[in-house]
Amino acid sequence: MNITSAEFVVSNSRADMCPDTNLPEYAFIGRSNVGKSSLINMLTGRKSLAMTSATPGKTMLINHFLINKEWHLVDLPGYGYAKRGKKAMQQLQNIIEYYILERKQLTCLFVLIDSRLTPQKIDLEFIEWLGEHGIPFGIIFTKADKNKAGELKKNVGTFLAKLAEQWEELPPHFITSSEKRIGRAEFLDYIESINQSL
Repeated sequence: MNITSAEFVVSNSRADMCPDTNLPEYAFIGRSNVGKSSLINMLTGRKSLAMTSATPGKTMLINHFLINKEWHLVDLPGYGYAKRGKKAMQQLQNIIEYYILERKQLTCLFVLIDSRLTPQKIDLEFIEWLGEHGIPFGIIFTKADKNKAGELKKNVGTFLAKLAEQWEELPPHFITSSEKRIGRAEFLDYIESINQSL
C-alpha cells in the first residue's frame, strides 16, 4: 500500500462522537511511552501527523486520521500511566473501553509492545481482556532498533510464548522501528489485504 494522503480529522473523548462513516478503522493502543506517535508518523510518512510528547501519557483523546480517504487510523489514549490521579485513570479507562466495545467501525485493534522489555503484566492482562470480549487484534512490537544483537528475537519470542500459554492461535504480529522504518511495508500490506476483503 502506498499512502498518498493522511490528514487529521478530529479529537474527542467519546466513541459516539467519532466520525459517522462506514470506513474501516484500525486503532493503535499501548502503554504510555511505547512510541505510538512516532510509529503513526513513520507509517503515514508524515513527520508530525501525530504529536510526539516528552510527557508519557499525554494523549487523553481519541484521535482520527483519514488515510487515502479510504480508512481511519485511530490513536487511542495510552494505558497504565500511574502518575495520573485515580479519577483521570478511570476516565481514560472508560474512554478506551467504550470505544473498543461499542465502535462498530473498529476493524482491528493493534496493541503496541516495547520490544526491549520482558512481558509486562499490564499488557498481558489487556490482551486477555480483548480475548474475553472477542475483539480482533494484532500486536506491533516497537523500538526494534533499540535492542542489542539477539535481544529482539529473544524478547519477541518470550512474549509470544507467554501468549501461547493461553491462546491456541496467536494474533498477527509485526516488528517495527520508527527510526529505521522497519516493518512499514509489511504492516501496510496487511491493512490493504483486510480492506480488500471487506
